Amino acid sequence: MANFGLFVRFTLRDGAGDEFDALMRETTAGIRAHEPGTLIYACHEVEGAPNERIFFELYADRDAFEEHERQPHTRHFLAERSKYVEKTEVDRLQPYAGKYPAEVEK
Repeated sequence: MANFGLFVRFTLRDGAGDEFDALMRETTAGIRAHEPGTLIYACHEVEGAPNERIFFELYADRDAFEEHERQPHTRHFLAERSKYVEKTEVDRLQPYAGKYPAEVEK
C-alpha cells in the first residue's frame, strides 16, 4: 500500500500560540516514541502569520494513520486543541513523486 499524507493548517485563537505549541511538543514526543508507521510529522510556524501553524504528516500507509489516530497522545491532542484552535483545514494527500528521506521512499 502507498504512503498516505496530510497537510493541515491550524488558525489559532489570539494569544494561544504558546499553549498550542506546548501541546504539540507533548504530542510529538508520543509520536516519536510510539509510532514507527508515522514517517514524518513536521510542525511549522508561518512567517508573518503568528496565529498560523502548518503540519505535514506522512504515514507508511492508511493503516499507520489509523494507528496514529488511536494513540492516547493523539486522542489527548484532539480533545484539547479546541481550546487553542479557531479553524482547521485538512487536505488528505496521496504522494506520487518527490524527494523524501531514503527510509520513506518506496
